[in-house]
Amino acid sequence: MTAVRVSVGQGYEVVIGTGVLGELPGLLGEGVRTVAVVHAEGLPEIARPVCRVLEQAGLIVHALPVPDGEAAKEVGVLAGLWSRFAQLGMTRSDAVVGVGGGATTDLAGFAAASWLRGVRVVLVPTTLLGMVDAAVGGKTGINIPEGKNLVGAFHPPAGVLCDLATLMTVPRQDYVSGLAEVIKAGFIADPAILDLVEDDPEGAASPDGPHTRELVERSVRVKAAVVSADLKESGLREILNYGHTLGHAIEKVEEYRFRHGHAVAIGMVYAAELARLAGRLPADLVARHRSLLASVGLPTAYRGDAWPRLRAAMSIDKKARGATLRFVVLDGLAEPGRLEGPDEDLLAAAYHEVSR
Repeated sequence: MTAVRVSVGQGYEVVIGTGVLGELPGLLGEGVRTVAVVHAEGLPEIARPVCRVLEQAGLIVHALPVPDGEAAKEVGVLAGLWSRFAQLGMTRSDAVVGVGGGATTDLAGFAAASWLRGVRVVLVPTTLLGMVDAAVGGKTGINIPEGKNLVGAFHPPAGVLCDLATLMTVPRQDYVSGLAEVIKAGFIADPAILDLVEDDPEGAASPDGPHTRELVERSVRVKAAVVSADLKESGLREILNYGHTLGHAIEKVEEYRFRHGHAVAIGMVYAAELARLAGRLPADLVARHRSLLASVGLPTAYRGDAWPRLRAAMSIDKKARGATLRFVVLDGLAEPGRLEGPDEDLLAAAYHEVSR
C-alpha cells in the first residue's frame, strides 16, 4: 500500500494498493454515524463490499445507486440525492462515500459539498480515469446542456481509496480512455510516464500490465503536487487542463456520449499543433504525441466538418476570460505554458492538422 499526501487544508491521503478496502473507515475519520454510499448502479459487486466494510466498522450505511457514466452528472440526479440525504436525516457530522468512475465521484463530491454547506466525502474510484484524475484534487461538479462541469465547487475529500483490483472489471476501451490522463501527466510534468508507455504500449493498455501501479502512482503524485500548490485553479493548476479545451468541446458536441479520455487525447494533439504553429513546440514533440497516444489505441483526429460547433463550444471553456480564449500548451517536454487570445486563423489551422 502507498499513501500519497495532498497538502490542502488539513490534508488528506490517496491510498493506492490492491485489496485495500479495509482502509476505508479510517479515511472517514471519527464522529461519523451515517454514511451514504453513492455508487454507479452498474457496480453492485463493488458497492456491496464497500458497504460491508463500513457496516463492520459500526456505521449506519445506505446505498444510493445513481446512473452509470455522465448520465449521473445531471441536476435531477443531484436533486434526488439531496432528497435522500434529507430523508436519511444526514447531519454535518455524517459522510458521503462515492464509488465508481469519474462521473460518479464528481457527483458524489458535489452532493457532499452542497449538503448542509459541506459534509465529509471519501472517494473510491473504480476506473483508471477516476484514480488518476477525477477523484484527486477536490473538484466536484455536474453538467448542464450548455457545457460540462460548469456547475460545481472545490471540496477536497477526506481521503481517496484506489483499490487497483477494481481495474480488472473495467472494459478495455474505458481503461484505455483513462490512459489519456496518465499520458497527459507525462507530457506536463513526469516524462518517465511516457517512457514506461512507449517501452510497453500493450502492457500500459491493460490493467494487469507490469507498470500499472507505477503509472497510477506517478500520475497521482503529479496531480497531488499541483493541487497542493493551487487548489482553486488560480494559476498553476490550469496545467492539468492540457488537452481539455478542445476535449470538452468534443464531449459537448457529442452530447457526452464520447469517452472523456478519447476527447482529451485529440485535444492534446490539437494543443501540440497549436503550440507548433505558434513557434513554441518542435515538430518532433508533436509527432511523439501522435505516436504515443495511437500506440495504446487512443484517437488523434476528429471530424473536419465539426470545427464551427467546436469553436463555439470552446468559448464557454472555464479557462476563458471574457472573450479571450486561453490554452494550456507546451514550450517543451514537461514545460507547460499558456497561449492567450490566439488568432482565429491559427486556431483553424491547428484544427486542420487534427481533422480527418
